[in-house]
Amino acid sequence: MVFLHVAPSNTLTKEHGKAIDEWIYPEFEQNWKLFAPNPLQQNIAVQVRAQIRTADGDFRTTGWYDLSAEDGRAIDGNLLPSHTHQNELRRAWDFYTATHSGENRTAASRGLLAETYLRRIVVLRLHRAEAAGAGGALERVQVRSRTTPVRPPEWSEERISLKPVDRVLPWWTVPADESWGGAG
Repeated sequence: MVFLHVAPSNTLTKEHGKAIDEWIYPEFEQNWKLFAPNPLQQNIAVQVRAQIRTADGDFRTTGWYDLSAEDGRAIDGNLLPSHTHQNELRRAWDFYTATHSGENRTAASRGLLAETYLRRIVVLRLHRAEAAGAGGALERVQVRSRTTPVRPPEWSEERISLKPVDRVLPWWTVPADESWGGAG
């Protein structure tokens, strides 16, 4: 699929382009941000919480899990950090914000894909953290972020607001095939 995605347009890619794109995006998307003349100038912390149906049928809401901090701890001091720990969550968040307005309305044709991708990542992380507990199931998840601008260097004449910006997404229902630990 990767070969067909990067290959010049041909009969096969013209016939099956949609299937190829569905397999490639968003996990294997390529871009030139590594070489961008204007690197990231903000820190973004992404957190998630969940509503859990416990083994006895009650409901509870977890505290916020700081997924960005977990990723930071996973790479801190690691000479060969995982690409996933460095980029998976950040790229999913970038994808979501690029396809949704500040009011969380989809602004692009790939909006549902971005939402599904982000939800699946946070659900898998919650399962790894055993957030639901023994016999529990994830019912809904909610994601929030705090974007903090990075102060420009002292020699720079650039003036920016250093006030953090918070964003809280609506609760998303976790599909049944994901609520017990699957990936949908």
